[in-house]
Amino acid sequence: MRHFPASQLIINDDGSAFHLHLKPEFLAGKIILVGDQDRVNMVASFFDEGSIECDIQSREFHTITGRYNGKRITCVSTGIGTDNCDIVMNELDALANIDFNTRTEKEQHRQLEIVRVGTCGGMQEDIPLGTFLVSRKSIGFDGVLAFYHDRDKLSDLGFEKALVDFIHYPAKAAVPYVVSADEELVGRIGKDMMQGCTIAANGFYGPQGRVLRVPIAVEDINERITAFRYQGQRITNYEMEGSCIAGLALHMGHKAMTVCCVIAQRKAEAANTDYKPRIRELVKTVLDRI
Repeated sequence: MRHFPASQLIINDDGSAFHLHLKPEFLAGKIILVGDQDRVNMVASFFDEGSIECDIQSREFHTITGRYNGKRITCVSTGIGTDNCDIVMNELDALANIDFNTRTEKEQHRQLEIVRVGTCGGMQEDIPLGTFLVSRKSIGFDGVLAFYHDRDKLSDLGFEKALVDFIHYPAKAAVPYVVSADEELVGRIGKDMMQGCTIAANGFYGPQGRVLRVPIAVEDINERITAFRYQGQRITNYEMEGSCIAGLALHMGHKAMTVCCVIAQRKAEAANTDYKPRIRELVKTVLDRI
């Protein structure tokens, strides 16, 4: 049996995962990921009265497990960025599929259902503020998946090459990877929502084409991204976490998808900072369907 030494899998003295501080017994099979740690409380406000099993805070990672209409659900905040999601995805998988007492892989694989609920910026004129947008494909500008085996087997290489060529992608940046969400999960949760291809950027300013005092490498990158087409597909939005979640879920044998509320319209140069009521509506929808 494969054994994981302490240097590879760090387990806290109380038997919890190193960063999340979550114990295996508190992990539900249905998981909602949010960026903002305060949003975990909002998700949990929908849970059945008296059903909360744990409420754990560790750095930007906030976890609450409870029940919604009898369904056992864990909500975890990831913070901002795919680097944080690498931590969260690996520790969630470890909690599900590694015996923390023996440090060995469990014989029976436990598949998790993971839905990221977040916010994003729309890249096309016909995507209005407030739209619920499902990432059928996630495009990682972050490079995380390249550190794992068989990165190319998980990625749509044709899409990837066409995108790099069309947008004049910076030669020294991490090559984008393009991974698909779980089709069944997309069909169940996003059945009446807009669906598209989403860039997960590794920053909020330059990597998303925003210019403040420092010029960016490709001045018209957003215009090129908006104009790009591949086999009838177009890039619909920017966010910052979904690619790592989708890619590692495929590696680990879990079901995952991302759905975001559009709170900025890059083409119209508009933004809505009063988006919380719409996010509550999205969370309620996901809870009903997960």
